[in-house]
Amino acid sequence: MNGLHFWIAVIVLGFLGTPILGLFFKWIDRFVTARIQWRKGPPFYQTYADVLKLLGKETVVSERSSVGMFLFAPVLGFVGVSVAAAMLWAVAIDPEASFAGDLIVVVYFLVFPSLALILGASASGSPHAGLGASREMKMVIAYELPFILALVPPILNAGGTFKLSQILSAQSEGVLLWSGSGFLAFLCALAVMQAKLGVVPFDQAEAETELMGGVIVAYSGPPLALIYLMKAMLLFVLPMFVITVFWGGVHLGGWGLLSTAVKFVVLLVVIVLMRNTNPRLRIDQTMKFFWFFVTPLAIAACVVSLYAH
Repeated sequence: MNGLHFWIAVIVLGFLGTPILGLFFKWIDRFVTARIQWRKGPPFYQTYADVLKLLGKETVVSERSSVGMFLFAPVLGFVGVSVAAAMLWAVAIDPEASFAGDLIVVVYFLVFPSLALILGASASGSPHAGLGASREMKMVIAYELPFILALVPPILNAGGTFKLSQILSAQSEGVLLWSGSGFLAFLCALAVMQAKLGVVPFDQAEAETELMGGVIVAYSGPPLALIYLMKAMLLFVLPMFVITVFWGGVHLGGWGLLSTAVKFVVLLVVIVLMRNTNPRLRIDQTMKFFWFFVTPLAIAACVVSLYAH
């Protein structure tokens, strides 16, 4: 595959393949949740039908909103997660496509969805959305530090590099997940992944029973479809990132493809089980959980990793 064809494939996978896979993962989440609750669950095409239906609906904008920012925020979130997905696909297809510091760039773009929700909700003019934006900001402040700290063990394991291909290469000799520091960091990453997805027990920003949707309550039509797509894509991209950094990477051929599918299934099962076996935490409980439990655990992983290297 020449350079042009490679980047075309990466862009197609990032901006088209990832939404398709993300919506499929979203259907699995909804179907398994329904079965746990002794319900039949939706058909496999339901998530795709939901997006198509929203794209055909009218976009309603409040007179009190800042229209430009309100409509731009969903685009920002969708583009951010798509670019992060494209970079991860590029490394999975050809590790040579990795560049110095691409780990930092992926982490940066993975913040875009939360920023988009905060900006859109703040610009909506809705008090419910404003409260949801406040909660989303507090959650970002709470979980981003342990998330960054959890990446220290894989960075040290690769010799102090921020290059994804070298992190993957270092794991070829032994998957980081099975080391003490790697396992602790992996647990921290799982907790942060659940919070970034905004699902129970960390769905305070939407909290349908309290805020009627919170950060997304004012959205309708195509902008809501973009937010729905963004969240579905995160359900695929975040596990892909965790597998890339901690669990040997994504492989697209032979037995590697099967092992990659198993890894995705395991992480999706963890997400669904956490969602269906925990109550929603209060926002103060969430902040205490990340600051006083997950962050010390991530620091411990860093210390163990430093002594090991």
